[in-house]
Amino acid sequence: MALSAGSLTTKLPPPETPAVSDARQLLGIKGATGTTNIWKLRLQLMKPVTWIPLLWGVICGAAASGQYQWRVPDVLAAAACMVMSGPLLTGYTQTINDYYDREIDAINEPYRPIPSGAIPLTQVKLQIWMLLLGGLAVAYGLDRWAEHTTPVVLFLALGGSFVSFIYSAPPLKLKQNGWIGNYALGASYIALPWWAGQALFGQLTWTTALLTLAYSLAGLGIAVINDFKSVEGDRALGLQSLPVVFGIKKASWISAGMIDIFQLAMVVVLIAIGQHFASVVLILLIIPQITFQDIWLLRDPLAFDVRYQTSAQPFLILGMLVTALAIGHSPLTQGM
Repeated sequence: MALSAGSLTTKLPPPETPAVSDARQLLGIKGATGTTNIWKLRLQLMKPVTWIPLLWGVICGAAASGQYQWRVPDVLAAAACMVMSGPLLTGYTQTINDYYDREIDAINEPYRPIPSGAIPLTQVKLQIWMLLLGGLAVAYGLDRWAEHTTPVVLFLALGGSFVSFIYSAPPLKLKQNGWIGNYALGASYIALPWWAGQALFGQLTWTTALLTLAYSLAGLGIAVINDFKSVEGDRALGLQSLPVVFGIKKASWISAGMIDIFQLAMVVVLIAIGQHFASVVLILLIIPQITFQDIWLLRDPLAFDVRYQTSAQPFLILGMLVTALAIGHSPLTQGM
């Protein structure tokens, strides 16, 4: 899709204020300025902006269980599960990813804490271990609270942590392959926290597990968007991300297609299990995403990647919750 003449004359956004730039730094958003505060550096490594999908995934899992109740013990357990999934284990994932990506970041994002030399590698390793052990400890505590005879939440935490390690670390380094790496990322952001929330409050069935793995293919499409900003470094270091393999334009279409097709597949599932109202709501939430893809993602993903995600992803995550609530009120929670 060609850019219109009007779009070429669009004014550049005004420079960021120091407060906005500092907020970007704390959240771990690209383009942030540096800092020398060790705790701010630690937080930047953990990329709080990436925790949000995991927190939402726990909510969706709790909703899909069909057994979550608005009472203090359940609220506290859900909050603990969110802390495990977000700050602790996603923080671990992001920190270990930055540790193994320090050469790529030296090209793509040299202001990051590790390539800039702002934080010693020994401190990074310590942070990795503390976050991992903290997350596993919370997972064990949640299993005890739920009186699980099999520590399901702990097994999920261990499995997710292992996937995070092989995603970033050699020799496997799943992220070297655009398809495998991005699917691992999508499943970690959609399926794993969903499973944890559902197992904590109800029963995780094979049917819902497989459905969320299919839903995670939409997450693959989202993960591709994060690769656009790293094309230069990925190409230089031989990483086969989808934008490197197919080019920016084709990769943007692959991204949009994966996001849309597998959400529409969930519409079919909802119709099949008799959740017709939920299927209509999900369709209505997919339409704005397609619109924003046409406006931002397919036009220029390099320039508009952040704008697309902030515009479209709220509709995607609302669709996840609609799907989860529908599953929670269907025979799927009884392992149909």
